Amino acid sequence: MTVAAVSRCLTLLELLAGEREPVELSDLADRLELPTSAVHRLVTTLVNHGWVTQDAASQKYALSLSMSTLAFRNLDARNVPDVVQSVLNRLAAETQEYCRLAILEGRDLVWVARAQGAVTGLRYDPDMGQEIVLHATANGKAWLATLPEEEALEVVYSRGFGATRKLGPNSARSIDELRTRLDETRKRGFATSVEEAEAGTAAIAVPFRASFDANAPVAGTISVAGPLIRISPDRWPDLARSLNTAAVELSNIWPLRTRQRTMTPLIVATGAVR
Repeated sequence: MTVAAVSRCLTLLELLAGEREPVELSDLADRLELPTSAVHRLVTTLVNHGWVTQDAASQKYALSLSMSTLAFRNLDARNVPDVVQSVLNRLAAETQEYCRLAILEGRDLVWVARAQGAVTGLRYDPDMGQEIVLHATANGKAWLATLPEEEALEVVYSRGFGATRKLGPNSARSIDELRTRLDETRKRGFATSVEEAEAGTAAIAVPFRASFDANAPVAGTISVAGPLIRISPDRWPDLARSLNTAAVELSNIWPLRTRQRTMTPLIVATGAVR
């Protein structure tokens, strides 16, 4: 396969990953801006490898569960869920809001764990597959604020202020706006997003490091989010304290991921001791 074919294949998988219902071949071709024949070759190859399924009746295409299985296998290999879930569960129970954790992958943040703490009223329960738009999310700004300003602005400028999904009415639309918000984040000690990532919602977030060493690299971010009416400014200090406590816990246990991946199983001798 050529590099272009690989790129088209990945783009096709990303497109199908965001669809709830199977998609017609012609629709895929239109959205990918490719000839129908080229898209047909791609989906046929993916069907043969088990990554895509075709409905026998409608002839439409959908992503199979192979991608989900691969993702869960990778998370399990990294020991991410076991290490962080107990911390997230405690945070969710304490705040009674929706809590999520994202890990840093190069210059991207990726959701890997969540816990729902809301027990009454409105429940915020977003799709874990959503893109983390760095300039519009509390998690994104929490990480960007740990970088030198020039580097943080370059990361966002290289991507632009758009997104693959609709953002909230308050999302930053210029470098100057973003610079101001990152400066506020550094001074405050936590990041906020008030109708920036999504209308009607708010979130606050903090980063956590790969170990308890203050100079350790940032490993990811942790956040509390919910309806705008509940994640109000008067709650920010209390939520930030809870987040910072959780971040310290994560930094202390994060090195376990490496040790768990490299640990040799203990072999217990069953013979008589001599």
